[in-house]
Amino acid sequence: MHRFYLPPAECKDDSLLLSGREAHHALQVLRLRQGERVMVLDGAGQELLCEAQPPGPDRVRLTVVQRSLVPPLPYQITLLQAVPKGKIIESIIQKATELGANRIVPILSDRVTAQLDEESAVVRGDKWRLTAVEAIKQCGSAWLPLVETPITPREFLARGETFDLPLIASLQNDRRHPREYFKTFYAEKQRLPGSVCVWVGPEGDFTPAEMSTVKSSGALPITLGRLVLRSETAAIYCLSVFNYELQAKYD
Repeated sequence: MHRFYLPPAECKDDSLLLSGREAHHALQVLRLRQGERVMVLDGAGQELLCEAQPPGPDRVRLTVVQRSLVPPLPYQITLLQAVPKGKIIESIIQKATELGANRIVPILSDRVTAQLDEESAVVRGDKWRLTAVEAIKQCGSAWLPLVETPITPREFLARGETFDLPLIASLQNDRRHPREYFKTFYAEKQRLPGSVCVWVGPEGDFTPAEMSTVKSSGALPITLGRLVLRSETAAIYCLSVFNYELQAKYD
């Protein structure tokens, strides 16, 4: 079944309207016809089964047949991802969305090859959010992760956010397998962490100064195995391991 996205504010009525990118995809790519049933996701937990009405030249009217509410995961994972070279960040956002990340924060580290000015950071942030939208349509997730505007490590830490289990991928000798931290947390709290964050560096990792700053904030260093992984592979590895550790007990 074809899937489309509309923000929550546009999903309140029983008659929905696809316009712009969504209408173009429905009309020009999928050749949607009257009477076809499609799924609309609002990114906030709603799945809306809809029936297509006679299409217009540049818009599609849908009638809601059934509404379903999908509960969120019982935990939240924030990916603090250093922006790598080229367009790799788009692939990372796509995979992170498919792996259930609640939030993705692009990090401007010292080893990012091209620093972004404020205007270009906003533009890229908008493009990356569209990548997440396309990812939930592909994988069928009812929840759209928050993709933030790029920010430096110090700017993020200045917010003073707290997490049950803050972690950072590390190549240093004091790192431990993430499973050890999950076991320790459970033994001490008698529950699983409700919020986990992980810092993933760029190619060549975070600088020693950045690593020290993040660890000083409470982030625990984790190993990703004996091999040195590319930045995008490291992000997928972390999210996969975290989902395994958390879902196994919740399920």
